[in-house]
Amino acid sequence: MTNEFMSPETAFDPSAKSLMVLLVDDQLMVGEAIRRTLITQPDIHFHFCANPAEAVAVAAQIGPTVVLQDLVMPGVDGLTLVRQYRANPATADIPIVVLSTTEDPAVKSNAFMAGANDYLVKLPSSVELIARIRYHSKAYSIQLQRDLAFRALRESQQQLMETNIKLQRLSHVDGLTELSNRRYFDQQIDIEWKRATREQSPLSILMIDIDDFKRFNDTYGHPAGDDALKRVARSMQTCATRSSDVAARFGGEEFALLLPATPLGGAQSLAENLRLGVHELQILHGASTVAECMTVSVGAATMIPQHGDPFLPLIETADKALYEAKRAGKNCVR
Repeated sequence: MTNEFMSPETAFDPSAKSLMVLLVDDQLMVGEAIRRTLITQPDIHFHFCANPAEAVAVAAQIGPTVVLQDLVMPGVDGLTLVRQYRANPATADIPIVVLSTTEDPAVKSNAFMAGANDYLVKLPSSVELIARIRYHSKAYSIQLQRDLAFRALRESQQQLMETNIKLQRLSHVDGLTELSNRRYFDQQIDIEWKRATREQSPLSILMIDIDDFKRFNDTYGHPAGDDALKRVARSMQTCATRSSDVAARFGGEEFALLLPATPLGGAQSLAENLRLGVHELQILHGASTVAECMTVSVGAATMIPQHGDPFLPLIETADKALYEAKRAGKNCVR
Protein backbone atom coordinates (compact mmCIF):
# COMPACT_ATOMS: atom_id res chain seq x y z
CA MET A 1 0.00 0.00 0.00
CA THR A 2 1.10 3.57 -0.68
CA ASN A 3 0.24 6.26 1.88
CA GLU A 4 1.04 9.68 0.46
CA PHE A 5 0.22 13.28 1.20
CA MET A 6 -0.25 15.85 -1.59
CA SER A 7 2.13 14.52 -4.26
CA PRO A 8 0.19 12.31 -6.76
CA GLU A 9 1.96 9.51 -8.60
CA THR A 10 0.63 7.51 -11.49
CA ALA A 11 -3.02 7.47 -12.52
CA PHE A 12 -5.24 4.50 -11.79
CA ASP A 13 -5.05 1.68 -14.33
CA PRO A 14 -8.53 0.16 -14.82
CA SER A 15 -6.94 -3.14 -15.86
CA ALA A 16 -5.15 -3.41 -12.49
CA LYS A 17 -6.78 -4.74 -9.31
CA SER A 18 -5.55 -2.02 -6.92
CA LEU A 19 -7.84 0.77 -5.74
CA MET A 20 -6.94 4.42 -5.35
CA VAL A 21 -8.49 6.83 -2.86
CA LEU A 22 -8.08 10.61 -2.92
CA LEU A 23 -9.06 12.40 0.28
CA VAL A 24 -9.69 16.14 -0.03
CA ASP A 25 -9.81 17.69 3.44
CA ASP A 26 -8.11 20.69 5.02
CA GLN A 27 -7.64 18.88 8.36
CA LEU A 28 -4.43 16.88 8.58
CA MET A 29 -5.81 14.94 11.55
CA VAL A 30 -8.64 13.62 9.39
CA GLY A 31 -6.15 12.69 6.70
CA GLU A 32 -4.01 10.81 9.18
CA ALA A 33 -7.00 9.00 10.65
CA ILE A 34 -8.17 7.75 7.25
CA ARG A 35 -4.61 6.86 6.27
CA ARG A 36 -4.34 4.66 9.37
CA THR A 37 -7.68 3.06 8.54
CA LEU A 38 -6.59 2.19 5.01
CA ILE A 39 -3.05 1.08 5.86
CA THR A 40 -4.49 -2.33 6.75
CA GLN A 41 -5.71 -2.73 3.13
CA PRO A 42 -2.75 -3.70 0.91
CA ASP A 43 -4.65 -3.16 -2.34
CA ILE A 44 -5.77 0.42 -1.55
CA HIS A 45 -3.50 3.32 -2.51
CA PHE A 46 -4.10 6.50 -0.54
CA HIS A 47 -3.55 10.11 -1.61
CA PHE A 48 -4.27 13.21 0.46
CA CYS A 49 -4.92 16.75 -0.75
CA ALA A 50 -5.26 19.50 1.86
CA ASN A 51 -5.61 22.35 -0.64
CA PRO A 52 -9.11 22.41 -2.16
CA ALA A 53 -7.91 24.70 -4.97
CA GLU A 54 -5.77 21.83 -6.26
CA ALA A 55 -8.30 19.04 -5.74
CA VAL A 56 -9.76 18.78 -9.24
CA ALA A 57 -6.33 18.99 -10.90
CA VAL A 58 -4.94 16.30 -8.58
CA ALA A 59 -7.93 14.04 -9.24
CA ALA A 60 -7.55 14.53 -13.00
CA GLN A 61 -3.85 13.65 -12.78
CA ILE A 62 -3.95 10.52 -10.61
CA GLY A 63 -7.36 9.16 -11.62
CA PRO A 64 -8.62 7.81 -8.28
CA THR A 65 -11.32 5.16 -8.07
CA VAL A 66 -12.98 7.14 -5.26
CA VAL A 67 -12.79 10.75 -4.07
CA LEU A 68 -13.53 11.38 -0.37
CA GLN A 69 -14.60 15.02 -0.34
CA ASP A 70 -15.04 17.16 2.77
CA LEU A 71 -17.97 19.57 2.58
CA VAL A 72 -16.65 22.39 4.76
CA MET A 73 -13.25 23.84 3.86
CA PRO A 74 -11.73 27.32 3.84
CA GLY A 75 -11.96 29.25 0.59
CA VAL A 76 -14.32 26.93 -1.27
CA ASP A 77 -17.57 25.12 -0.65
CA GLY A 78 -17.33 21.33 -0.91
CA LEU A 79 -20.42 21.14 -3.13
CA THR A 80 -18.80 23.60 -5.52
CA LEU A 81 -15.88 21.18 -5.81
CA VAL A 82 -18.27 18.31 -6.47
CA ARG A 83 -19.77 20.29 -9.37
CA GLN A 84 -16.28 21.06 -10.68
CA TYR A 85 -15.39 17.35 -10.69
CA ARG A 86 -18.53 16.64 -12.70
CA ALA A 87 -17.80 19.46 -15.15
CA ASN A 88 -14.29 18.18 -15.91
CA PRO A 89 -14.22 15.35 -18.51
CA ALA A 90 -11.26 13.73 -16.73
CA THR A 91 -13.13 13.46 -13.42
CA ALA A 92 -16.78 13.52 -14.50
CA ASP A 93 -17.44 9.84 -13.71
CA ILE A 94 -15.21 9.30 -10.67
CA PRO A 95 -17.31 8.27 -7.63
CA ILE A 96 -17.47 11.00 -4.98
CA VAL A 97 -18.21 10.22 -1.36
CA VAL A 98 -19.04 13.37 0.58
CA LEU A 99 -17.78 13.62 4.18
CA SER A 100 -19.80 15.86 6.49
CA THR A 101 -20.29 16.52 10.17
CA THR A 102 -24.09 16.65 9.90
CA GLU A 103 -26.95 14.26 9.18
CA ASP A 104 -29.12 17.16 7.98
CA PRO A 105 -31.39 15.78 5.18
CA ALA A 106 -31.26 19.09 3.31
CA VAL A 107 -27.46 18.96 3.22
CA LYS A 108 -27.58 15.37 2.02
CA SER A 109 -30.09 16.31 -0.69
CA ASN A 110 -27.90 19.18 -1.90
CA ALA A 111 -24.87 16.87 -2.01
CA PHE A 112 -26.62 14.33 -4.20
CA MET A 113 -28.06 17.05 -6.42
CA ALA A 114 -24.53 18.42 -6.92
CA GLY A 115 -23.38 15.02 -8.16
CA ALA A 116 -22.16 13.10 -5.11
CA ASN A 117 -22.48 9.31 -5.20
CA ASP A 118 -22.56 8.77 -1.45
CA TYR A 119 -22.72 10.62 1.88
CA LEU A 120 -20.90 9.74 5.09
CA VAL A 121 -20.82 11.46 8.45
CA LYS A 122 -17.20 11.71 9.46
CA LEU A 123 -15.48 9.92 10.74
CA PRO A 124 -17.24 6.71 9.78
CA SER A 125 -16.25 3.33 11.16
CA SER A 126 -13.35 1.58 9.46
CA VAL A 127 -15.60 -1.26 8.32
CA GLU A 128 -18.15 1.09 6.74
CA LEU A 129 -15.54 3.35 5.12
CA ILE A 130 -13.65 0.44 3.56
CA ALA A 131 -16.90 -1.18 2.40
CA ARG A 132 -18.05 2.05 0.70
CA ILE A 133 -14.65 2.55 -0.94
CA ARG A 134 -14.64 -0.99 -2.30
CA TYR A 135 -18.24 -0.80 -3.49
CA HIS A 136 -17.79 2.46 -5.42
CA SER A 137 -14.32 1.50 -6.73
CA LYS A 138 -15.63 -1.80 -8.07
CA ALA A 139 -18.58 -0.09 -9.77
CA TYR A 140 -16.27 2.53 -11.29
CA SER A 141 -13.77 -0.09 -12.45
CA ILE A 142 -16.57 -2.05 -14.14
CA GLN A 143 -17.76 1.13 -15.82
CA LEU A 144 -14.24 1.90 -17.09
CA GLN A 145 -13.80 -1.62 -18.41
CA ARG A 146 -17.20 -1.47 -20.07
CA ASP A 147 -16.33 1.88 -21.66
CA LEU A 148 -13.03 0.47 -22.91
CA ALA A 149 -14.86 -2.53 -24.36
CA PHE A 150 -17.43 -0.28 -26.07
CA ARG A 151 -14.67 1.94 -27.42
CA ALA A 152 -12.80 -1.07 -28.76
CA LEU A 153 -16.04 -2.35 -30.29
CA ARG A 154 -16.72 1.02 -31.96
CA GLU A 155 -13.17 1.15 -33.30
CA SER A 156 -13.50 -2.41 -34.57
CA GLN A 157 -16.82 -1.59 -36.24
CA GLN A 158 -15.31 1.54 -37.78
CA GLN A 159 -12.34 -0.44 -39.11
CA LEU A 160 -14.70 -3.11 -40.47
CA MET A 161 -16.82 -0.47 -42.18
CA GLU A 162 -13.75 1.18 -43.70
CA THR A 163 -12.48 -2.21 -44.86
CA ASN A 164 -15.84 -3.05 -46.40
CA ILE A 165 -15.93 0.32 -48.18
CA LYS A 166 -12.40 -0.29 -49.47
CA LEU A 167 -13.28 -3.80 -50.63
CA GLN A 168 -16.44 -2.52 -52.28
CA ARG A 169 -14.43 0.16 -54.04
CA LEU A 170 -11.83 -2.38 -55.15
CA SER A 171 -14.58 -4.61 -56.51
CA HIS A 172 -15.75 -1.68 -58.66
CA VAL A 173 -12.37 -0.46 -59.87
CA ASP A 174 -10.08 -1.69 -62.63
CA GLY A 175 -6.75 -2.43 -60.98
CA LEU A 176 -4.58 -1.05 -63.77
CA THR A 177 -6.32 2.13 -64.91
CA GLU A 178 -8.27 2.91 -61.70
CA LEU A 179 -11.33 3.55 -63.84
CA SER A 180 -14.59 1.75 -63.05
CA ASN A 181 -14.56 -1.87 -64.14
CA ARG A 182 -17.02 -3.63 -66.44
CA ARG A 183 -19.05 -4.98 -63.53
CA TYR A 184 -19.63 -1.54 -62.05
CA PHE A 185 -20.37 -0.09 -65.48
CA ASP A 186 -23.10 -2.70 -66.05
CA GLN A 187 -24.64 -1.87 -62.66
CA GLN A 188 -24.63 1.86 -63.35
CA ILE A 189 -26.01 1.67 -66.87
CA ASP A 190 -28.91 -0.37 -65.52
CA ILE A 191 -29.57 2.28 -62.86
CA GLU A 192 -29.26 5.20 -65.28
CA TRP A 193 -31.37 3.43 -67.92
CA LYS A 194 -34.23 3.07 -65.43
CA ARG A 195 -33.86 6.72 -64.35
CA ALA A 196 -33.85 7.90 -67.97
CA THR A 197 -36.97 5.79 -68.59
CA ARG A 198 -38.79 7.44 -65.70
CA GLU A 199 -37.66 10.96 -66.61
CA GLN A 200 -37.73 10.43 -70.38
CA SER A 201 -34.28 11.97 -70.62
CA PRO A 202 -31.51 11.08 -73.10
CA LEU A 203 -28.85 8.60 -72.05
CA SER A 204 -25.62 8.61 -74.04
CA ILE A 205 -22.67 6.25 -74.19
CA LEU A 206 -19.24 6.50 -75.79
CA MET A 207 -17.28 3.43 -76.77
CA ILE A 208 -13.55 4.20 -77.09
CA ASP A 209 -10.85 1.97 -78.57
CA ILE A 210 -7.11 2.68 -78.81
CA ASP A 211 -6.05 2.43 -82.45
CA ASP A 212 -3.51 -0.26 -83.33
CA PHE A 213 -2.88 -1.11 -79.69
CA LYS A 214 -1.65 -4.64 -80.42
CA ARG A 215 1.00 -3.13 -82.69
CA PHE A 216 1.98 -0.79 -79.84
CA ASN A 217 2.43 -3.68 -77.40
CA ASP A 218 4.39 -5.70 -79.96
CA THR A 219 6.69 -2.74 -80.61
CA TYR A 220 7.21 -1.24 -77.16
CA GLY A 221 6.32 -4.10 -74.81
CA HIS A 222 3.50 -4.69 -72.36
CA PRO A 223 4.86 -2.42 -69.57
CA ALA A 224 4.78 0.50 -72.00
CA GLY A 225 1.31 -0.64 -73.06
CA ASP A 226 0.11 -0.62 -69.46
CA ASP A 227 1.51 2.87 -68.96
CA ALA A 228 -0.26 4.06 -72.11
CA LEU A 229 -3.57 2.60 -70.91
CA LYS A 230 -3.21 4.48 -67.63
CA ARG A 231 -2.49 7.76 -69.39
CA VAL A 232 -5.50 7.35 -71.70
CA ALA A 233 -7.62 6.52 -68.65
CA ARG A 234 -6.53 9.74 -66.90
CA SER A 235 -7.42 11.69 -70.02
CA MET A 236 -10.88 10.10 -69.95
CA GLN A 237 -11.35 11.06 -66.32
CA THR A 238 -10.79 14.71 -67.17
CA CYS A 239 -13.71 14.48 -69.59
CA ALA A 240 -16.09 12.75 -67.16
CA THR A 241 -16.53 15.84 -64.98
CA ARG A 242 -19.99 15.17 -63.53
CA SER A 243 -20.51 12.88 -60.57
CA SER A 244 -23.07 10.89 -62.57
CA ASP A 245 -20.65 10.27 -65.47
CA VAL A 246 -19.04 6.81 -65.42
CA ALA A 247 -15.69 6.23 -67.11
CA ALA A 248 -14.90 2.52 -67.31
CA ARG A 249 -12.43 0.09 -68.77
CA PHE A 250 -14.63 -2.13 -70.90
CA GLY A 251 -11.94 -4.69 -71.63
CA GLY A 252 -8.40 -4.75 -73.02
CA GLU A 253 -7.79 -1.44 -74.79
CA GLU A 254 -11.49 -0.63 -75.02
CA PHE A 255 -13.16 1.93 -72.75
CA ALA A 256 -16.69 3.22 -72.22
CA LEU A 257 -18.10 6.50 -70.96
CA LEU A 258 -21.67 6.62 -69.64
CA LEU A 259 -23.30 10.07 -69.84
CA PRO A 260 -26.70 10.42 -68.16
CA ALA A 261 -29.04 13.23 -69.25
CA THR A 262 -26.82 13.98 -72.23
CA PRO A 263 -28.21 14.47 -75.77
CA LEU A 264 -26.36 13.21 -78.80
CA GLY A 265 -24.84 16.61 -79.59
CA GLY A 266 -23.30 16.83 -76.14
CA ALA A 267 -22.00 13.28 -76.42
CA GLN A 268 -20.41 14.01 -79.80
CA SER A 269 -18.76 17.15 -78.49
CA LEU A 270 -17.35 15.29 -75.49
CA ALA A 271 -16.20 12.43 -77.72
CA GLU A 272 -14.27 14.86 -79.92
CA ASN A 273 -12.66 16.48 -76.88
CA LEU A 274 -11.66 13.03 -75.64
CA ARG A 275 -10.16 12.11 -79.04
CA LEU A 276 -8.16 15.34 -79.14
CA GLY A 277 -7.08 14.89 -75.51
CA VAL A 278 -5.54 11.49 -76.24
CA HIS A 279 -3.83 12.82 -79.34
CA GLU A 280 -2.35 15.66 -77.28
CA LEU A 281 -0.75 13.15 -74.93
CA GLN A 282 1.76 12.60 -77.74
CA ILE A 283 2.40 8.98 -76.81
CA LEU A 284 4.86 7.85 -79.48
CA HIS A 285 3.39 5.06 -81.63
CA GLY A 286 5.76 4.29 -84.49
CA ALA A 287 3.79 1.18 -85.49
CA SER A 288 0.48 3.04 -85.88
CA THR A 289 -1.24 2.98 -89.27
CA VAL A 290 -2.89 6.31 -88.39
CA ALA A 291 -0.40 8.77 -86.89
CA GLU A 292 2.99 9.02 -85.25
CA CYS A 293 1.38 9.14 -81.81
CA MET A 294 -1.32 7.12 -80.08
CA THR A 295 -4.92 7.84 -81.14
CA VAL A 296 -8.39 6.58 -80.34
CA SER A 297 -11.57 5.92 -82.27
CA VAL A 298 -14.89 6.75 -80.63
CA GLY A 299 -18.44 5.56 -81.25
CA ALA A 300 -21.29 7.62 -79.73
CA ALA A 301 -24.93 6.64 -79.26
CA THR A 302 -27.92 8.19 -77.52
CA MET A 303 -31.36 6.86 -76.63
CA ILE A 304 -34.42 8.02 -74.72
CA PRO A 305 -35.53 4.69 -73.20
CA GLN A 306 -39.12 3.56 -73.37
CA HIS A 307 -40.76 1.39 -70.73
CA GLY A 308 -39.82 -2.24 -71.19
CA ASP A 309 -36.84 -1.56 -73.46
CA PRO A 310 -33.49 -3.19 -72.51
CA PHE A 311 -30.33 -1.11 -72.44
CA LEU A 312 -28.28 -3.58 -74.51
CA PRO A 313 -29.26 -1.95 -77.85
CA LEU A 314 -27.67 1.31 -76.65
CA ILE A 315 -24.32 -0.45 -76.14
CA GLU A 316 -24.67 -2.28 -79.45
CA THR A 317 -25.42 0.99 -81.29
CA ALA A 318 -22.34 2.65 -79.79
CA ASP A 319 -20.30 -0.43 -80.70
CA LYS A 320 -21.49 -0.19 -84.32
CA ALA A 321 -20.58 3.50 -84.38
CA LEU A 322 -17.11 2.60 -83.07
CA TYR A 323 -16.76 0.01 -85.84
CA GLU A 324 -17.72 2.69 -88.38
CA ALA A 325 -15.05 4.99 -86.93
CA LYS A 326 -12.48 2.23 -87.44
CA ARG A 327 -13.62 1.65 -91.02
CA ALA A 328 -13.49 5.40 -91.67
CA GLY A 329 -9.74 5.41 -90.98
CA LYS A 330 -9.57 5.49 -87.17
CA ASN A 331 -8.75 8.53 -85.01
CA CYS A 332 -12.28 9.88 -85.47
CA VAL A 333 -15.76 10.01 -83.94
CA ARG A 334 -18.87 8.43 -85.41
